[in-house]
Amino acid sequence: MNKTKIEWTDMTWNPVTGCLHRCPYCYANRQAERFSGYDPLYNTNFDFESGCYIIKKPMYKRDATGIVRKAPFPFEFAPTFHTYKLEEPLRRKKPTTIFVCSMADLFGEWVPNEWIQEVFKACAKAPWHTYIFLTKNPARYMDLILEGILKPEPNFWFGSTVTVPEDPFFYCDGMNTFVSIEPIMAQFPDDENNMIRNIKWVIIGAETGNRSGKVIPEREWITGLVKQCHEAKTPVFLKDSVQKIMGPDYDLRPLQQFPENMKGAKEA
Repeated sequence: MNKTKIEWTDMTWNPVTGCLHRCPYCYANRQAERFSGYDPLYNTNFDFESGCYIIKKPMYKRDATGIVRKAPFPFEFAPTFHTYKLEEPLRRKKPTTIFVCSMADLFGEWVPNEWIQEVFKACAKAPWHTYIFLTKNPARYMDLILEGILKPEPNFWFGSTVTVPEDPFFYCDGMNTFVSIEPIMAQFPDDENNMIRNIKWVIIGAETGNRSGKVIPEREWITGLVKQCHEAKTPVFLKDSVQKIMGPDYDLRPLQQFPENMKGAKEA
């Protein structure tokens, strides 16, 4: 697991990496390209199955200085299951908020059910942590419920990435569900179909990195969503990336909220 600058989590854990969505704003894809590749001289320990890779031990490559180091993304952004990472939550004894698969979409259509089951089992072995999942394919959550694989857990949070009001999202009675509106690309109207009334947490962020400024949100998009959250009594977390939109005098801290039952969350 790794410490992270993501404001709403303590650490990231990536037993699965890679994604086939190819979103133009994806930071993970850029990172994978930067640190991709492996040296065949040091690696023979991977399997290839159905367009996805399974790695049972770390892979290595020689860097520009000649030092042999671990290769975090040996196959760039191809879906890859790093089975040797499954014990990492168990080894961390301090209760921690963990963003699971920040460098992948664990619930993409290409991910085998078996991979997801193994990740859930690893989480269950260390129930003192809070696990946050996020996908652009929320329909997979429902498929997994129907197959008996995804079940309510008090320390599991299932999120949907949405960028415009038309994007699908997941909610289910008895489960901790949230939406990550990042990057926000449109105004979200307040109507009878509003997602804010159905989920337990809202995260809002703007585009960053080399696409910063490609879509510049309006201040009213943010304030409108905050108002909806307040009316629905839904905690809202404004990421630091919206500071420029809100203005230098706008204090984000009161609006960097966590759900009360999110065990181990960072202090707002």
